Amino acid sequence: MEQHHKPTVIITGASSGVGLYAAKALAERGWYVVMACRDIAKAQLAAQSVGIAHQGSYTIMHIDLGSMESVRQFVKNFRASGNSLDALVCNAAIYMPLIKEPLRSPEGFELSVATNHLGHFLLCNLMLEDLKKSSSDPRLVILGTVTHNPDELGGKIPPRPDLGDFQGFAEGFKEPISMIDGKKFEPVKAYKDSKVCNVLTMRELHERYHESTGIAFSSLYPGCVAETPLFRNHYPLFQKIFPLFQKYITGGYVSQELAGERVAAVVADPEYNQSGAYWSWGNRQKKDGKSFVQKVSPQARDDEKGDRMWELSAKLVGLA
Repeated sequence: MEQHHKPTVIITGASSGVGLYAAKALAERGWYVVMACRDIAKAQLAAQSVGIAHQGSYTIMHIDLGSMESVRQFVKNFRASGNSLDALVCNAAIYMPLIKEPLRSPEGFELSVATNHLGHFLLCNLMLEDLKKSSSDPRLVILGTVTHNPDELGGKIPPRPDLGDFQGFAEGFKEPISMIDGKKFEPVKAYKDSKVCNVLTMRELHERYHESTGIAFSSLYPGCVAETPLFRNHYPLFQKIFPLFQKYITGGYVSQELAGERVAAVVADPEYNQSGAYWSWGNRQKKDGKSFVQKVSPQARDDEKGDRMWELSAKLVGLA
């Protein structure tokens, strides 16, 4: 990875979906993009397929967010490149709605919460050092989802997220425990719980570090990207019907390109440097739809929950 003088952004999960199109949009805005991905060959093909493959605007680095060891190694490798860091986008997520038994990370944690929340939690904490040194307007952006919020239409479909009292985290989050609230395994709920943790993480980062570091911490819901590979583990029929439903019934549909543009705007545009904000474009998409700061769900704005999530997550990932 060569030295260069462009602003640099790391995007996790940049080999497909919103992450890939955000990488493309930022490269087009003159950023140097570090595509942090599990599958390097896939990321290489993806970069070529959307046309960011002209040299000098991106590099691909390996990270497996489900493995805390891999996250630490990624940070070492990035620092060895000598490049400064101006923005970090936590975008990668796995969603496995159909599995019956929990999968486990190398550390023994339930895999979707390990990947979507704990890996990013560790990455954010480690990379604060690098972001602090940025001479421009450093930002850390965590992708949200409407499904985290039962107050909104898209979040009303059961099962609802519920972190309980973090009993699962408190007890070590390993076999036989698979859920944050310590209850029985539900894959869809595990995903939603992990996304509530993402928003809590953003808010806690803001509370703890914004004033002392000047880093702007934010989240966004870029709209319903119904065709994203996030749904690759769902029923084929669901994959076919869901985009049509979003396009013609709910009006919530956005293309991967538009969602990628929205992520790039929150990373790069001056009007998005508000820290602690959760940006939304509403659920009824207008082509010229303006963004606004959306209220997050009751659980995701609960400061006591945020505190407890922080302490227990730090312990689990070996930061405490």
